[in-house]
Amino acid sequence: MTIHEMYMQRCIDLAKLGKYFVAPNPMVGAVLVYRDKIIGEGYHQYYGGHHAEVNCINSVAEADKHLISQSTLYVSLEPCVHFGKTPPCTNLIIENNIPAVIIGSRDPFSEVDGKGIEKLQHAGILVISNILEEECKELNKRFFTFHTKKRPYIILKWAQTFNQKIAASNQERLLISNEITNRLTHRWRAEEQAILIGTNTAKLDNPFLNNRLWNGKNPTRLVIDKYLQLPTSLHIFNQLQPTIIFNFIKNEKKENITFYLIDKNKNLITELLDACYRLNIQSVLVEGGANLLQSFIDHTFWDEARVITNNTLSISSGLNSPILQNMVLQRQQTIFTDTIDYFIHE
Repeated sequence: MTIHEMYMQRCIDLAKLGKYFVAPNPMVGAVLVYRDKIIGEGYHQYYGGHHAEVNCINSVAEADKHLISQSTLYVSLEPCVHFGKTPPCTNLIIENNIPAVIIGSRDPFSEVDGKGIEKLQHAGILVISNILEEECKELNKRFFTFHTKKRPYIILKWAQTFNQKIAASNQERLLISNEITNRLTHRWRAEEQAILIGTNTAKLDNPFLNNRLWNGKNPTRLVIDKYLQLPTSLHIFNQLQPTIIFNFIKNEKKENITFYLIDKNKNLITELLDACYRLNIQSVLVEGGANLLQSFIDHTFWDEARVITNNTLSISSGLNSPILQNMVLQRQQTIFTDTIDYFIHE
């Protein structure tokens, strides 16, 4: 590993500390180095807060402030050049007379993409790009997918019996995964901006769709209810977290519940993805039901799939699990009775 890669890896490690708090912004870490000594570190800590570069420069001890103008700044993502919730980081770098900036990857956001690098170079700053580029892109794969494909990053998740049934035929709720796996799935919820279910899952399972078994922000609940037939007594209407009901009837907002009108004459999946893009929702965990999951698979609009199999449970009849296509098994995890297969879309 080169010196540049070593410091960039530190940027990546710092960036991950903002994992549950910065969306829809990317995770970013920054390190300021003077003669092979780190004099400042920072990361983007929460959405709307200071960017990594600001926190990094602000962290420099008073006794070392005079060294900033002789130091090299490492940052995992191209510094911003536009006014958003905070001023441009490129301005701060230029004002501090930092002579060299090492960047992990370019920012795909159209307001930044290459413009930050160009502005720094025009100010006479040495810029070196694409250090651990793939690792930096992997860190923010949701952000990159959103801005390059104009849709959210899609993760499919379901639990199935050993004989690949996702639900019982008598419509009674079937508890498949074990208690420890359930905690893990709540961590997954905390990692994504939104969670999506269909009408039948909302009606039959009456889920809360929160992450009560894990710390972190609850995802926005996305529910398909084309003709607004779901009873308001369901948990999804409890107002405890933002909830969006996709429907063919109306646009309306009531406190924490938004009724979002979609075009019934267009493809449902593309309408959902377009709506999420307009709403700045960058990642969605799709939890069911089987038809909804299969629709995402059939339309090839998915990035990851996490399939939980209870190796000790089989049922004689029931609803068949979705059938994945064009997938690559990335890894496998065993938690007592459960095996989790992690797939990526080929």
